[in-house]
This record gives sequence, structure tokens and C-alpha cells, in this order.
Amino acid sequence: MSKQAQTETRCGVVAVMGAPNAGKSTLVNRMVGSKVSIVSPKVQTTRTKVTGIAMEGRAQIILLDTPGVFAPKRRLDRAMVDAAWRSAGDADVVLVLVDARRGLDEETQAIAAGLAQRKIAAALALNKIDLVKPPALLALTAKLNELHKFTDTFMISAENGDGVADLKRELAGRLPQGPFLYPEDDLTDMPARLLAAEVTREHAFRQLREELPYSLTVETESWEEQKDGSAKVNQVVFVRKEGQRKIVIGEGGARIKAIGSASRAELQRILERKLHLFLHVKVSEKWDEERDYFKSWGLEYDAK
Repeated sequence: MSKQAQTETRCGVVAVMGAPNAGKSTLVNRMVGSKVSIVSPKVQTTRTKVTGIAMEGRAQIILLDTPGVFAPKRRLDRAMVDAAWRSAGDADVVLVLVDARRGLDEETQAIAAGLAQRKIAAALALNKIDLVKPPALLALTAKLNELHKFTDTFMISAENGDGVADLKRELAGRLPQGPFLYPEDDLTDMPARLLAAEVTREHAFRQLREELPYSLTVETESWEEQKDGSAKVNQVVFVRKEGQRKIVIGEGGARIKAIGSASRAELQRILERKLHLFLHVKVSEKWDEERDYFKSWGLEYDAK
């Protein structure tokens, strides 16, 4: 190999698509090597395209963890699905992640049909292969390729890492030659205040479990740098109804304190600095209809 070939760099965008809860965020976090996208047992957790930055040799992989593709009903739903398809159209490589346990569900069929209609080339990755027998994996691969001819098929488990290293190497090799777009030690392009809001939202989901539907969001209201190198962070948890506010706060404020404590601990680990995190819960009946909310997350308010 020539000296020039050894020093050539590659850089490009990989859009990770899939049905809700296919494991996209888990895969992106594993390839990056750190938490950049929130993970929850609940579906439709990712609301915007999150950028993770992974290095593989002399290649920089810019990973877009896109919102799950599903049949939209609300304005926010439409904006999320639109963000996923826009990411796919702009990416250098598209990777479709399919939950092998769930198989060929309606959402996955719609994704395959959408790719075929838009004439977008894509690779396929079957996730959670450790939970499915090989004959079923081969049958699922065949069915998916009948709907859309995928360039390749990878068998992985994002949760335990099986096959992920091979997938990462393959993705890196398909990126165009060019300079890195980010410093090599960057993990995400998400501003700290947005990342902080997402981490708190994840811990709210985990603490609330099935007690509250997808009726909350979190916004970082202020971020004040302190002289000792720490930061004072004020966040607002918005819910739609007063009854939901009481649930989030919990008896004697116990639940909101638990959410704040878990979020602060994780953020301090991710950001490697001390944070003073303060959470407030407010009622906003139509927070998901406000144009500024869509703008802050890079979503199209008028998406069809």
C-alpha cells in the first residue's frame, strides 16, 4: 500500500432507518462508543435525527439516528417521519435496521416500499439475531429482498455487539474520500443543552413507565457556566394536563427528584463535568403544536 493510500481519509453520512424500536439508537450508541441518542423500551423515542460521530481507521462515519418510520397521525408524527426520509435522501449510505424478532411488520414493509419508490439504495441489517433461529433469519432476508433489493445483508445484535464491528468496517469502506468534518474526538454535533434535554427525557420515560403516555417533552431553559467549571442547568418538563404534572412530580416531589438525580449522574459522566440540575414541571396543552419546538429540533413544522 502506498503512503498516500495509507493517509487518505474518508468521511460521509450514514442514515440509520427502521421501524420504531428496531434498535437504531442502541446501534448508533454502540458504534460511537458513547451515549449520543436516548434509548427507551417505549417506541417512537427518537424525535429528530441525532448525529453520532464514529471513527473507523481513517474514516469518519457521521451516523444519523433517524426517527422511526410509522403511519403518522399528528403534526409531530408527520415531522418525525419526514425527517427520517429527508435523512435517507441526503445520506451517502442508507442502512435499514429490522428487528428480526418482529419480522416483516407493516412499518418495515412501508420502509422497503418507500425506498423502492424513491429509488434509494440501502443495506439491510437484521438486529437481535441472538433471539431468532437461523432459518427464520434467512426467510426474513428473502422476504425483505422481494420488496426492495438491498445491496447487502448484515446479521447483528446491537445490544451485545455481535456483528457490529464488521458492519462498522463495511460502512466506513463505502464512504467517499474526503477530509473529516469534525475533530476526531467529537462524539456528536448535538449542543450540550439539547443532549441534556434528551437525557432527562429518557429518564422521565424510564421512571414513569406506563403511567404517562407520550405527552411530555423536556427543554433546557438555561445553561449557566460557573467559575469552578461546573454548570447550572434549569430544565422544564412540559406535560399536557395538570393530572400529568402531578404524576411527574410524584408524592412529595419524589419522582421528579429521582428523574433529576438519574439524569444529572448520566450527564456528568457523558460531559465529564459537574452539573447542578434543576427540574420544573409545567402544563402546556399544545407544546407539540408550537413552531419554535419544531425549529429547535430541526423538524419541518409543515411536513406533509
